[in-house]
Amino acid sequence: MGFAESPERMLGLKELFDIYLKFFKIGAVTFGGGYAMLPILRREIVEKEKWLSEEAVMDFYAISQSMPGIIAINVGSFIGYQRRKKLGAAAAALGVVSPCIVIITIIAACLSNFQDNVYVRHALSAVSVCVCALILDSIVAMWKKGVKDVFGMVVFAIMLVLMTFTETSPVLLVVLSAVCGIICKSLQERSKDKTEKGGNKQ
Repeated sequence: MGFAESPERMLGLKELFDIYLKFFKIGAVTFGGGYAMLPILRREIVEKEKWLSEEAVMDFYAISQSMPGIIAINVGSFIGYQRRKKLGAAAAALGVVSPCIVIITIIAACLSNFQDNVYVRHALSAVSVCVCALILDSIVAMWKKGVKDVFGMVVFAIMLVLMTFTETSPVLLVVLSAVCGIICKSLQERSKDKTEKGGNKQ
């Protein structure tokens, strides 16, 4: 029995290692936080590996925004969990943070030699511009997947006004949006049921 289980265990370990390497790669080339990670995540996870649909990834992003912690780690953990449950979530989370730990350690050790380097300053300024482009791409993708009808436009407008002109907590805005979605969906289903019952009576 031990020999029969060995190939399965090896296959499982390989899959966990693949998850770790994939998110290590994503974490190593992501600058600007979780939102800038979305274009890379879509290419690697959705288009290349086909582990999840784009809709699922966007749902994980939406949930991660209302949770404590770093968005990139939260999203990675969700995706890893979908692949290999708890071990997959751990492998994905470790993959995301490993490049950060390595890079920060190196920078901390060499900071005094690089902080005043003109080439480093110019490189960082160019990276900032690239991050803006990545975040803009993420906004466009989230808009296409999230704002699909009049209800979505109304919720977007209300939340934008509250976030811009008040000091309402983003967490509260996310919760309010979720409640609005539940109420709207419930009303739509009730209206659909009444229409179907009325059609059956005729």
